[in-house]
Amino acid sequence: MTDRLGYRLKLGIVIPSTNSIVQPETDGMRPRGVTNHIGRIHIPDLPLTNDSEFEQIMTAIGPDLFGAVDRVMSCKPAHLIMAMSIPTFWGGMAGAMDLQKRLQARAGVGVSLGSLACAEALKKFPQVRSIGILTPYQPVGDRQVAGFFEENGIKVGAVHSLKRPSEVLISHATTPDLRDGLKTLAAKGVDAIVQAGTDLAMADLAGEAERWLGIPVIAINVATYWSALRANGVSDRIDGFGSLLAEH
Repeated sequence: MTDRLGYRLKLGIVIPSTNSIVQPETDGMRPRGVTNHIGRIHIPDLPLTNDSEFEQIMTAIGPDLFGAVDRVMSCKPAHLIMAMSIPTFWGGMAGAMDLQKRLQARAGVGVSLGSLACAEALKKFPQVRSIGILTPYQPVGDRQVAGFFEENGIKVGAVHSLKRPSEVLISHATTPDLRDGLKTLAAKGVDAIVQAGTDLAMADLAGEAERWLGIPVIAINVATYWSALRANGVSDRIDGFGSLLAEH
């Protein structure tokens, strides 16, 4: 029997317990007949003021990652989204593929990762030769993100970090913070901007920014949700979140 509300697709979405952005953003993008179901990885509100503090993220998610997967999979979604971005970039393509393999083995369904989804999304814009990257991270995290794209043959022309001071405070980045970061990157002459960090509220700004910058702006939550929908045969074009979801 088909789920009455999620009759087209049920998506499981795994996020850090500190994250307050993924849930409302993915609900805002949700097509009719698709439902989103959140599993939270318990982590503390870690300070992120330097590289050594930032690296704690990678160990903090370990104890409860599979627990969060198990909890959300108990409602039988057909696909899983890993909606914490830095682990999907860490270790380059090999790290991403290993994480995806481990999550798929645990969940028993296909898994979308932010890093792979952004690389997939950029293929929809063949005119793009170099990208700017907007993050909330410290330099050690920025290097992981830039290295992932360079490994995939995508030139990174500039990286701009908002250096948010804690996990919870990533989501407190303001519209001017985000807008100024996008403008700074565009001024470097890049062909597109990719935003990493799933707790930065960028989904609604991506489409607006494309209009005043004149280049593609790919928000990671949009890219990952788009990738999951398309992988499951949901082809709805949805306005308000940038050209990726509206046109591809």
